[in-house]
Amino acid sequence: MTVNSGSPAWYLRRLSRMGPREVGGRVGDAVRRRRWRSEPPDCPSVTGARFTAVLPAGTFAAIPPDAAKRLIAEADRLMYGHAEFFGVVRDDLTDPDWWCDPKTGRRAPWGYAFDVPYRNEDAVGDIKQIWEPSRHQYLTQLAAAYAITGDERYAERVAEHLRSWWTANPPLHGVHWISGIELGIRLLSWVWIRRLLDGWPGAAGLFEGNPVALNQIWHHQRWLAAFPSRGSSANNHVIAEAAGQFAASCAFGWFPSSARWRTGALRSLERHLRSNTFPSGLNRELATEYHGLVLELGLAAVAEADAADVPVPATIRLVLLRMTDALAAVVDNRLRPPRQGDADDGHGLVVDGAGTDRWASLLATGDAVFGRLAWWPTVTGTDVRTPLLAALIRPYANKGTAPAVARPASRPGHFADAGMTILRGPAEIWCRCDGGPHGFLSIAAHAHADALSVEVRHDGVDVLADPGTFCYHGQPEWRQYFRSTLGHNTLQLDGSDQSVSGGPFLWTRQAHSRVLVADASDASDGGKARWCAEHDGYQPSVHRRRVELTAASQELRIVDEVRGQHGPRRAVRLAFHLGPAIAADLADNRAVLTWTRDGEDRSAVLDLPGQLSWRSHRGETDPPLGWYSPGFGRKEPATTLVGTGFADGSAPLGEFTTVLRFRGPGDE
Repeated sequence: MTVNSGSPAWYLRRLSRMGPREVGGRVGDAVRRRRWRSEPPDCPSVTGARFTAVLPAGTFAAIPPDAAKRLIAEADRLMYGHAEFFGVVRDDLTDPDWWCDPKTGRRAPWGYAFDVPYRNEDAVGDIKQIWEPSRHQYLTQLAAAYAITGDERYAERVAEHLRSWWTANPPLHGVHWISGIELGIRLLSWVWIRRLLDGWPGAAGLFEGNPVALNQIWHHQRWLAAFPSRGSSANNHVIAEAAGQFAASCAFGWFPSSARWRTGALRSLERHLRSNTFPSGLNRELATEYHGLVLELGLAAVAEADAADVPVPATIRLVLLRMTDALAAVVDNRLRPPRQGDADDGHGLVVDGAGTDRWASLLATGDAVFGRLAWWPTVTGTDVRTPLLAALIRPYANKGTAPAVARPASRPGHFADAGMTILRGPAEIWCRCDGGPHGFLSIAAHAHADALSVEVRHDGVDVLADPGTFCYHGQPEWRQYFRSTLGHNTLQLDGSDQSVSGGPFLWTRQAHSRVLVADASDASDGGKARWCAEHDGYQPSVHRRRVELTAASQELRIVDEVRGQHGPRRAVRLAFHLGPAIAADLADNRAVLTWTRDGEDRSAVLDLPGQLSWRSHRGETDPPLGWYSPGFGRKEPATTLVGTGFADGSAPLGEFTTVLRFRGPGDE
């Protein structure tokens, strides 16, 4: 059952996932919001403010020419007003309407920020479309283009848009003062805009010499100190809030409260980086895009600390080191990480043009800051962000020396705490097996009902694909599909999800998984890699899955069992979602898969369980089935193979075997 976010039923379900301390904190927030409505806080006067957190001389000379060229091309598109946010192409960014959603044409209502019903698309529009430009990350791109070229047109456009935004969005009014993650990322953007515009004669007059800017910066920090994400909501949002608050209080430390804000933000950042990250280095939300976002935010915060000579706890750098090593371990041969859980294309700091590989950029920064290990994949791409961050961040103390902390001596394949296992085989076969926790914290906000799902690639091409996310608000049937069990490469019983959704970011019952076997030895040398796990989401039955990757035959075998049931037989649906590049010819229970990679025709055979009746689905809408989301707000038809039948707990009906066999050149 789907409960609309904001309905009375949703509020009751949401309240049930909170502890007493969180409830108390939220009551205090409500009281503060009422008080601020009638008595808004005033910004103290500031005199003699100076910006000193500048980049070292010679930084821009280290930017690779091709990365600079991509950035300048992007900046020129922005100067003409062209941009794309979540699949919506815009040509209005020469003079943006900060409150308008171009997708629906709706404008968010004016009023006290906490009265705006931002979850209601009928009243507000698509909130992500409204919020995204106001993160001002396209302005960091323009500012970076100015820093590289010295062309003042870029700087003047940045100043024009900032002044426009500050005028249209006074403190505590409107949709841009609702969510802490938006304020935190916006502050981080402002810090970098000021840094990148430092050579421009108007920079000081735009920021430290501008009472309007000072008022905005102060109110953003005051807001973040007053309304942090709490308890069951303390996921990537609280890290963005702390990173933005910390960056601003370091670089814009001009206010009486700056030292206190800096101390509090650093304490929060250290605590939540640890709590949001498994000891293995993977993000606890088990949503890869948020691993990238948190890593970007953490690196940006450390850059501000080092620029301001503010000591940070060693645990912060250690968590970021482990996150970087974990990322290097899980990517495929094309540096693509898993497509797991929610993904909304959120970034912490954007100074690069289109075509820059996000994950290669993060690994390049990790190399510059921490030093790469021998087993890390080779990074061939270039970016602007790495030289900028590396110019500020002090190299990790253990780089180039005997490490004080143990880093993996070889590439890890199994992350026990996260329940993620990567099986690798010949011809660049990559397989992710999911036997981990359902999600993070009591609401598991960004989790999908994907227990025991697999994701298989061949030379970086999605063969058995995780379909992605597509949307958050406003389209509940699509939100439900992309996070459903049927929307993943796993088994469904009786038409139900393994975990029960109470809303678009809320799970009221969560399946529990456990890994039984995880032999993630690299099978490319002629051996076998094995994995086995089970979950309890279909009580009283248990779904168990075994996966075996055999090098010699380039074969992946998947065996699903329905065990331990006590009652009538149960309806089964087994789904395999193919990537958008894969064509499938299905006959009975065999599908021949074909695709092209770098101009070369490739193929595989998928032998499906004969006990089930198989059908191919593509681009269906009532209900949704057969879709792939390459990024937030975008979807495209893709083939999904679904087998239907029954399981009665005894072989052969209780056991289903699928074999994926990749063909080499000349194979029949």
